[in-house]
Amino acid sequence: MVMLELKRQNVELDRDVIFLAESGEEGAVEFGIDFMVNEHFNKIAAEFCLAEGGSVARVNREVQYAGVQTVEKIPYRVELVATGVAGHGSVPLQTNSVVRLARAVANIAEWRTPIRLNETTAAYFERLASISPSNAAERYLNVLDPGRASESDEYFLANEPRHASMLRSSLSPNIFDAGYRINVIPSEARASVDFRALPDENIPDFLNQIRSIVNDDAVEVSLGNRNTRPPGQASLNTEAFAAIEAGVNKHYGVITLPTMSTGATDMAYLRNRGIQCYGIGPAIDREDAALGFGAHSDQERILISELHRFVRFNWDVVIDIAATE
Repeated sequence: MVMLELKRQNVELDRDVIFLAESGEEGAVEFGIDFMVNEHFNKIAAEFCLAEGGSVARVNREVQYAGVQTVEKIPYRVELVATGVAGHGSVPLQTNSVVRLARAVANIAEWRTPIRLNETTAAYFERLASISPSNAAERYLNVLDPGRASESDEYFLANEPRHASMLRSSLSPNIFDAGYRINVIPSEARASVDFRALPDENIPDFLNQIRSIVNDDAVEVSLGNRNTRPPGQASLNTEAFAAIEAGVNKHYGVITLPTMSTGATDMAYLRNRGIQCYGIGPAIDREDAALGFGAHSDQERILISELHRFVRFNWDVVIDIAATE
């Protein structure tokens, strides 16, 4: 809609405005953004990029804040392979590969990986505290204090897991594969762990930490095949971020929170090439996810009125950044 209106109104531009529609978002980037960056970067090279990854939060029909994604965690797949002696199920063995794997998975799940903030997450919690009730604000500010961050972490893990994930590189065991007959002790058992790394995580060192946590020579720890991402982070001190903040204030009247996405977007490939990328999005009801209307659900939805408001916001941001004054 923005591109159509720029043309229809013959808007005079100081910057080119490029529209890119590409396939394979997140899952098959070799046919989409990875292909464009590697084969046709000259067609899309830009100073700034606006894409998905952010949203405006509504609670009880009231807009609370706007989240703008400026950095994202990097997805990896960690494979665990436990080996042991095969045998008859009627004679339990201490070398049972399933038991070894279960113990390894439990150790990983219980491990509190180190808390580390970056420019985006520090600004996020500081700004979130400024609009939160006193008890919640204290928890968010505690995150900025290394001596008290663990107190907030305990609460987040139980009540706000999304915030706990924003504090660290995270591990979630999601696939377990072992055995083929009820009366056979298998010689091998496998598990796959969803590893979401902070952008500056040292992956070989982190894998060694996992091996130390597993603490079993019979369990092999390695990276599996997965469409991972290059690292990169957008600055909060750019003309584009200022334009986004101004647009949020004009159309929504709330604070802008820079956010680190725990999921993945195609912006990672552009950030890695030096483009300052910002994830924006329309207002959505925070209650929708629990009701089955959130992202990736069968009935994902937004209000038509919020779609219209987002188009107007998007227009003003593009005009602010690209149009001749």
